[in-house]
Amino acid sequence: MAEKQGRIMKALSGFYYVKCEDGLVECKPRGKMRKENLTPLVGDEVLISMTGKKGVIEQLLPRRNSFIRPPVANLDALVLLAANSNPITDPFLIDRVAAIAGSRDVPVILCVNKIDLDPGENLCTIYRHAGFRVIETSAETGEGVDELRKEISGKTVAFTGNSGVGKSSILNALCPDFAIQTGEVSEKLGRGRHTTRHVELYELPDGTCIADTPGFSSFDTEQMELVVKEELQYAFPDFAPYLGQCQFRDCAHIKEPGCCVRQALTDGQIGQTRYDSYVRLYESAKGIKLWELPK
Repeated sequence: MAEKQGRIMKALSGFYYVKCEDGLVECKPRGKMRKENLTPLVGDEVLISMTGKKGVIEQLLPRRNSFIRPPVANLDALVLLAANSNPITDPFLIDRVAAIAGSRDVPVILCVNKIDLDPGENLCTIYRHAGFRVIETSAETGEGVDELRKEISGKTVAFTGNSGVGKSSILNALCPDFAIQTGEVSEKLGRGRHTTRHVELYELPDGTCIADTPGFSSFDTEQMELVVKEELQYAFPDFAPYLGQCQFRDCAHIKEPGCCVRQALTDGQIGQTRYDSYVRLYESAKGIKLWELPK
């Protein structure tokens, strides 16, 4: 049976919609994948066989990277939305997701949204100082949207962020054809209703592919994957100039003497919230082993 190659553009209720040269094909994975504990992800390149007008995913092609949350593969960048106004984004949420992306060599673009309500100067300062690409946007006024569009042009990116920060609104501003239901932020709860029900890649005319995914919140971060403690230091780009210079080769940068990372913190070269997030993640990661991480 002839196979053809395509890319998973949408996952919904156990069905995968694969874009091939001749169009979009609704597929189910071959049963052997479940036995082999292989789960297709949006963004995967796959080989499919056809049964009439529907297809079967026969094989997942090698991935460059993959994530559990957001559940996507083969990203060129992760766009992390934050805001300093209803809801206010906790820097720890940013740092945790950025560490996961960094451990997979996926660059993070921090999009500080809702600047028409609050400019979020503190967030911008923290992450520019840490070496992140930071773009300030307002889905309401359109400010910064063209800059973001240019930054992601031609790339495959996922949008994520705590609920209510305006992911869907920014996507609609980037391309009105998305027509994504944005929902309203609950003033009482200070967080958004989950309006995204599935994961899907939206393709723009310039070849950019954007994944809109369910948000993360302070209530579900413990369900996110961790980075093992031995690798965590490398997932913080602002630590990079000081790694390998500590007194002890296996320095954890927590309380060891002669630690160059902690000295950089004292000198103001590393931000306090960034270091605090590192310590918190390190403590969480103590029990995680390399073989327990998703491949």
